[in-house]
Amino acid sequence: MAVDANTVTQDKLVPQSIDFIEQFNLNITKLMDVLGITRKQALMVGSQIKIYKSVTTLADGAVAEGEIIPLSKVERKLADTKTLTFNKYRKVVTAEAIQSSGFQPAVTDTDTEMLKTIQKKIKTDLFAEFAKGTGKATGTGFQSALSNALGQLAVAFEDEDISSVALVNPIDFYEYVGNAPISVQTAFGLTYVQNFLGVNTIIMSSAVKQGTLNVTASENLNLYFAALNGGSLGQAFSFTTDQTGLIGIAHSSIDEAVSYQSVVVDALAVFPERLDGIIVSTIKAETTTTSNS
Repeated sequence: MAVDANTVTQDKLVPQSIDFIEQFNLNITKLMDVLGITRKQALMVGSQIKIYKSVTTLADGAVAEGEIIPLSKVERKLADTKTLTFNKYRKVVTAEAIQSSGFQPAVTDTDTEMLKTIQKKIKTDLFAEFAKGTGKATGTGFQSALSNALGQLAVAFEDEDISSVALVNPIDFYEYVGNAPISVQTAFGLTYVQNFLGVNTIIMSSAVKQGTLNVTASENLNLYFAALNGGSLGQAFSFTTDQTGLIGIAHSSIDEAVSYQSVVVDALAVFPERLDGIIVSTIKAETTTTSNS
């Protein structure tokens, strides 16, 4: 007897899971390439991720002739602590949805939509960290604000070879560009421009507050993760993953509910190492002067 095309058979499950994992890892690799991240650190869930800032205390420089000059201090202080945790997602489709729509639209296509949402969360969390930068700059107009931010970035990473990354609001960017032809690229749902206005990569996102822009060095960013492959976790759960272990997915039927579920788990985050290595620059409005004739 022929099997109905919408029947969820074993041969559909493994390739479907592998495709999900490969798609996610491909997109994460693209994100790391865009941001220029080269450091990927495997940790255990529950590990503490420490984010630092530099604090400078200047002593009074008004010293009388012949007196000892007091010491100023530059200290590296703990600014924030993050805990690496599991992110868990579950989606269920009913037998009715599978029968009416087919396996591909009901399960695989909705898995893809869930993947997009997971990626969006990673981006949202990263952009929120950029906004916490303690380095400050300002400039009249977009280009000036960006240039001054790059100047502050050079000071923050003096004597280091760095690649610059800027997050900007698309309205601010295109208002500056006007009608000039610009070649943009997309990856991980991000629109970006490379080697523009002295910045290695400019990423546009509405998550960036209009009127501000954030600049940091790629070397200031780290990808932290807990591997989901092997060990006790691999013995306890039948997640499909790959050699990186960045994310795992499991598909199974819920017989008592006549439904089918997708469970996705990751423990992944991108954080800066130094908040003072992120420059938040304010774009001041350009003033126009009118002459009386």
